Amino acid sequence: MRGKQRTGWGADEQAQQHYLIQPRALAGGGDVRHVSEFLRASRWREKSKAGGPLAMESPDRAVRITYDPYVLPGGWTVHGAANGHNDEWWAHLGRQTPVEIVAGLTDALTRPRSAHAPNIWAPLVEQNWHARLEDKHYTATSPDGSAWMQYHQSPDGEAMWWSGAKDKQGNGWTAQFAPSIPMHLVQAFSAELASPDPVMRPLGRVPLSAQIRTWSVSVLPSQLSAWQQARITAARAATWARNSARSTRPRTAARPHTHAGGARTHR
Repeated sequence: MRGKQRTGWGADEQAQQHYLIQPRALAGGGDVRHVSEFLRASRWREKSKAGGPLAMESPDRAVRITYDPYVLPGGWTVHGAANGHNDEWWAHLGRQTPVEIVAGLTDALTRPRSAHAPNIWAPLVEQNWHARLEDKHYTATSPDGSAWMQYHQSPDGEAMWWSGAKDKQGNGWTAQFAPSIPMHLVQAFSAELASPDPVMRPLGRVPLSAQIRTWSVSVLPSQLSAWQQARITAARAATWARNSARSTRPRTAARPHTHAGGARTHR
């Protein structure tokens, strides 16, 4: 039918204008579904109320993630409950934190923790960020000076991680992490923060900043859908693999016992 746009691959499908943006830290918030759909595919529970902010909870109910753009300053809040290994922790990320960088932290919540000790500074050093030590503050700054990662130690010895990005017009975002946050989450965040790969935004969602570089690209709706689906499929596959591994672990053998009235066998 003429004039009707198809949703699949085809000659009638119309390309849409998007832009690749560098540096990614100044690309603006982006589509929150980049974060939420991955979590849903990883079997996180939807806790959002109709018309309210996004709220999701981990399968074990230990971590809750919210995104609220309706309050000031608004943005992302990640809260982890205390357990036998970690104290209660939190992270606050501003509304304009690119979703690709937010996903560095939130995606890591769905994966097993690496056996290697986390190194938050390694991804930054690999991308030639400038590091300096001032008093008890250790700061790494991106080569163009627009983004930073800082370790701050207060006079009472409490540590705090702080990050963010800002252009010369003052537009940007900040993120703070509790001293008790698991360090592998901060490392996952810093890896996405430092990544040189551009991120994509649709026409009309490109920040007005003299410090970004953009490349115009034509993208078919079906291409966008396929890229988004690939990320969701990867989350589902990883979740299935983890659950399968748990279900195939050998169970501890039950203690042998005698009939009622008999003596219990001990080992």
